[in-house]
Amino acid sequence: MDAVLWDMDGTLIDSEPLWEIATYEMSESLGRRLSPKLRALTVGGTFRNTADICAEHAGVTLTEADYGRLQRTMFDRMAELLVQARVNPGIHQLLADVSEAGIPMAVVTNTPRELAEPAISAIGAGFFSAVVCGDDVSDGKPDPLIYRTAAAVLKVPTSRCLVFEDSTTGMTAAYRAGCKVVAAPGSAETRPPGTQIMTPPTFVGVTAVKLRHWFEAMEELPK
Repeated sequence: MDAVLWDMDGTLIDSEPLWEIATYEMSESLGRRLSPKLRALTVGGTFRNTADICAEHAGVTLTEADYGRLQRTMFDRMAELLVQARVNPGIHQLLADVSEAGIPMAVVTNTPRELAEPAISAIGAGFFSAVVCGDDVSDGKPDPLIYRTAAAVLKVPTSRCLVFEDSTTGMTAAYRAGCKVVAAPGSAETRPPGTQIMTPPTFVGVTAVKLRHWFEAMEELPK
């Protein structure tokens, strides 16, 4: 294991309930509130994917101007909401332990940089050697490009990266990139083959040594 890559929303910070508020509000602005099942399909995805799901549910067709307007409204709303986000239990201690072990880390998130950077500063920007955001790449998760980009920035093969993700979208991106994937506490039940499940489902008490054990166990799985 040569690097640890972290999803942000729902993994490092408890922000998915806040994205849920903003997503429901956007769907209502288009004329029809999303069902919980449809809302679940937006978790971890790009803004455009979320907007398309909302628009299809409402039976409307979006123009490029509509996408721009809706994105600005949602991002402004999220800037208000994210001040409420809390770092997930055990994260600070685990980040400190991995950092002390000399293992480079990066944040890899579909969230745009304007929203991600304040949240990462609150977590502790000094823990991370790189931050790759959704607006840094042409295709966000579930495309593997964002994870391949992060690995390239750290100068580490994706096969030597351990990834923490909570959404099916994010886990799929990491798996397709060739990374080893750990399902974060509270993660989606649909996961790629070989995903490590955290037992018990908490970051509390997890150490860099434990991460290495998980990585080595996944290395031994049949290819």
